[in-house]
Amino acid sequence: MVSDLFKPPLQHIIEQANGEVLNTFLLYLLMLKTLFCALLLVQTLLSCAAVKQDTTIKYPNRPASLGIIGDTADVKTPTKAGMVMMGGGKDVDAAFKWMINRSGGGDVVIIRASGTPAYNPYINELGKVNSVETLKIDSRELANNDTVAGIIRHAEMLFIAGGDQSNYMKYWKGTKTMDAINYLLSTKHVPVGGTSAGCAILGGIYYSGEGGSLTADSALANPYDKLVTLYNNDFLHAPFLRNVITDQHYVTRSRQGRHVVFLSRIIQNWHIPAKGIAADERTAVCMDDKGQAVVFGSSKAYFLLPDLKKPAEVCAPGQPLTWNRNNRAIKVYEIQGSATGAGHFDVAGFDANKATGGTWQWWWVNGGKLNGLTKD
Repeated sequence: MVSDLFKPPLQHIIEQANGEVLNTFLLYLLMLKTLFCALLLVQTLLSCAAVKQDTTIKYPNRPASLGIIGDTADVKTPTKAGMVMMGGGKDVDAAFKWMINRSGGGDVVIIRASGTPAYNPYINELGKVNSVETLKIDSRELANNDTVAGIIRHAEMLFIAGGDQSNYMKYWKGTKTMDAINYLLSTKHVPVGGTSAGCAILGGIYYSGEGGSLTADSALANPYDKLVTLYNNDFLHAPFLRNVITDQHYVTRSRQGRHVVFLSRIIQNWHIPAKGIAADERTAVCMDDKGQAVVFGSSKAYFLLPDLKKPAEVCAPGQPLTWNRNNRAIKVYEIQGSATGAGHFDVAGFDANKATGGTWQWWWVNGGKLNGLTKD
């Protein structure tokens, strides 16, 4: 302290000022740290609020059930029929909301042969419904269980999850579960949908996927490849889809070629005026009770219209497919989806004159090579 008395006045003032500046700077840093911590806390609280709590409950008296959210008591709501053909990948929120609206807010049932009840909280957050329940039906015993079939029959909305359609055929075809699904489609008239494998079985004609997934290159090189396994109206009977075969993950996995092969085989072997509907990932074709469709999502959907009177020139075992017809073998309508529903296609009659909001293309095949696809 004594030495301070002998410091020049100016130096003393400067040191005092520096100390005050340092204190102010430290106080400022402390305030910034406090503000940052407060903002971090608010962000954490908002994030927690945004994540809805999964309130799924599993009841022992409901065989096959992975759990239910909502009321287990049955309700009856006014419904409107409709079909959702979703192409796999990320689920399309708008398509589920479309179904929920047509369900009247009743009981929603998800069926699958593998997986989890993840759809329960997802669908419950998208709209007001009485309940959402997931059934894992992975045996013919469960598929023939009266309680399981009863849960399906009481649904006002049914969605078939992705997985492996050969399991759906193996476990469900010819059972009470199949009858219950067809009851919803043909008698109760509720919205029914499926994604990926669940979409694959919605057409009257379907590809089963037995033995493994078929690639376009293999199918085009040999339309009678052992993996080309097709079935004709022996499973589900959706309105307007009797002569339709669907495909999924369409652009993402380049499945256009195998879809064309399916159609060539159907026309050649069964002489059916078959048509095709396909959706890419993140995309859904939503068809109302009059058979009129729009496309939701961020990618594209396709409607294929081959001519029964103009079959493939070469569709034989061990030979590459040729389906040329002067470069006009298959007429195709492409619709880019949107969040609000884009385009319009008449699935009821496949009337090309009623198609709007998309673009027409011609596809053809020469020596196992598919031509005519548009390039993004």
